[in-house]
Amino acid sequence: MPDDYRRPRRWAALTFLSLAQLMLVLDTTVVNVAAPAVQSAFGISDSDRHWIITTFGLGFGGLLLLGGKLADMCGRRRVLMTGLIGFSLASVLSGAAVSTPMLMVARTLQGIFAALLSPAALSLVAALFPTPAARAKAFGIYGAVGAVGGGAGLVLGGVLTQFVSWRLIFLISPLIGAVAVTGILITVRAPEHPRNGARLDLAGAGLAAAALVAFVLGLTSAARDGLASGTAIALFTASVALLAAFGLVESKVRNPMVPIRLVAHRSRSGVFVSMGLGVSGQFGLLLALSYYLQAVKGYTPLQTGLAYLPMMAGMVVGSYRLGPVLMRRSRPRLIMGCGFLLAAGGLLLLAQVQPTSPYTTVLLPGLALLGIGMGTAYTAAISTATHQVSADDSGVVSAMVNTAQQVGAALGTAVLNVLAASATAAYARSHAATGGPAEGALDVQAVAHGCATAALWASGVLSLAALAAFVLIDARPARQSSGAGSSPPCRTSADTESRRTAEVP
Repeated sequence: MPDDYRRPRRWAALTFLSLAQLMLVLDTTVVNVAAPAVQSAFGISDSDRHWIITTFGLGFGGLLLLGGKLADMCGRRRVLMTGLIGFSLASVLSGAAVSTPMLMVARTLQGIFAALLSPAALSLVAALFPTPAARAKAFGIYGAVGAVGGGAGLVLGGVLTQFVSWRLIFLISPLIGAVAVTGILITVRAPEHPRNGARLDLAGAGLAAAALVAFVLGLTSAARDGLASGTAIALFTASVALLAAFGLVESKVRNPMVPIRLVAHRSRSGVFVSMGLGVSGQFGLLLALSYYLQAVKGYTPLQTGLAYLPMMAGMVVGSYRLGPVLMRRSRPRLIMGCGFLLAAGGLLLLAQVQPTSPYTTVLLPGLALLGIGMGTAYTAAISTATHQVSADDSGVVSAMVNTAQQVGAALGTAVLNVLAASATAAYARSHAATGGPAEGALDVQAVAHGCATAALWASGVLSLAALAAFVLIDARPARQSSGAGSSPPCRTSADTESRRTAEVP
């Protein structure tokens, strides 16, 4: 890249690339707050309410690898523009939905265009900031913008849902998208070398997406009807068969969707596994917690959004402050593992919720710990996964990072919501049969029990994420090398401090 682009201009580009990330995060958070209103508007059942969010996650996670490949083949900026414009139009369609099928189709389209947008933006950030210290700072800012936007989305979602209409929450994205498109066209001038002659692995993309959909449906069925149910067994079998077919196709095609050399890297694979588990625990709980806050605590949509702010503030602190600082002083596996354990502790605290639980002593500290832990782990994860990746593979690796997160979010939302709904129904049935409290009080206690059950499961998932980080991510210091695929950055503070002035403008 030209020298003038490597210095001040790249930070201007980072601003608009971060807006693309902001748009995606806003969509996720505003929908979580508005989910009870959307469910009521369309008469969606408790066991199916998760599809309001899961359809987006399936479209996003299922096609992210294809989006990353397209970014490498057709040019990252071109694919990013397509994703931004398409996502904005799909958001308008979501707000105009008049039936449940129309809403689900529009949400799926949002996920598909997000699958183009996200890896292209992330790989551009990685390309603009190739040196370790500058990259840590850039990804810290990138993650912090997302966290701040998440907090803003919670408040905006609450305000619009409570005082106007839930439909307006989907009109935020087109406004941000217009600014991002304009800014990126002006600032992102990095030379690209798209591989237009390469063939796209559509068969692999279709098999991967189908395997994911079958797996989510299987988990939903298993959580509702038990692992031994015929539907769950059939769906899991189909998912395994589709995944095996995907592996066979990838081993035969000339340009595979997922090159083996990328997933064979121990530390990179550890990031994918641990981030997928971590995000599934964090975002899987948010839907159940939103229903607890509104149905049990009596919060309005605006109060619900405000209640989540400690988590978003914690993510800002973790991703922008703690993460970059620790990356200069410690090893990635320790940062990620300890971050996930801190988040698991926050979820364990949230598992103690009761109908009368005070916000200040249970919810606030639990959400804050969850945010700090996840924000800290995220910065280390994204820097480790994209370190020393060749330009030809940057889009695919960025897509794999996002795939791990989106698949985790989709799986976690689906499974934890069904677990919460099942625990709520079981609690209500058992206590009604034994002559428990009056019907209204029993419903409140049952919803609180369902949320606590989901939080306990989520804490266990975060603990598994920490274990995966400790075991899979390489603990050895990275050797300085220009080759792609070398070990992730495990630098000492002395090494980093000696280069910081030269690397960060």
